[in-house]
Amino acid sequence: MKVIDKIALLLIIIGAINWGLIALFRFDLVAALFGEMSVISRIVYGLVGISGLWGIRLLFTDND
Repeated sequence: MKVIDKIALLLIIIGAINWGLIALFRFDLVAALFGEMSVISRIVYGLVGISGLWGIRLLFTDND
């Protein structure tokens, strides 16, 4: 697995945990850490979204 794949996977996991916290406890970890829709929060959300798109590619790649 390439470094970019690992980074993307890490960001996907962070996004999934954040969505789980929102669903279960109405707690947005990214907003709590960086502020509600601050520039940094928007960057984090954007990177998680791009990583999700990158993750689609990982589904169809053979990692032998």
